[in-house]
Amino acid sequence: MRVLVIVMAVAVLVSLPCLVVAALSYDQVIDRTRSRFRRRFDGSRRCGLSWRQRRGLVRLDRTLPAATPETGPVGPPIEQVAADLRRLGRQRTGVATRSPIWFAAVQKAYDERLCLACRELGIEQHLCELKDLDLEIERVRVEGALVTAGLRLHAVEAPRP
Repeated sequence: MRVLVIVMAVAVLVSLPCLVVAALSYDQVIDRTRSRFRRRFDGSRRCGLSWRQRRGLVRLDRTLPAATPETGPVGPPIEQVAADLRRLGRQRTGVATRSPIWFAAVQKAYDERLCLACRELGIEQHLCELKDLDLEIERVRVEGALVTAGLRLHAVEAPRP
């Protein structure tokens, strides 16, 4: 009997630090268990849907055909856009200066082609949102970004003899 009491006393002394740590971290263990329980069982209430509604949506998603992204180009080839930009750029500095109406039309067409080139090359632009001097500054910035991307905006003229 004495041996049993001694063994029990030693076991209590050895496990005492573990019991103290468990008592001190009891609230953390409860919080962790509670959060795991919530994630597992309250997860069916995501977005305010019951598990039946979510199951119905999953079934509907399986029955609908998957949308395939278009692999072809959306607009005209970038070479055509660059040629249009060079042509419109020449008109902006030449013929379009004669009439304000003609200049506005050429400028609008030039800005539309700049937007198209930016969309095809993935360059951010704000030409549609700005006016007056801010638009001019944005146009210069976009032209620089397109040239940096490798688009030739100005025609190289052959030297004359």
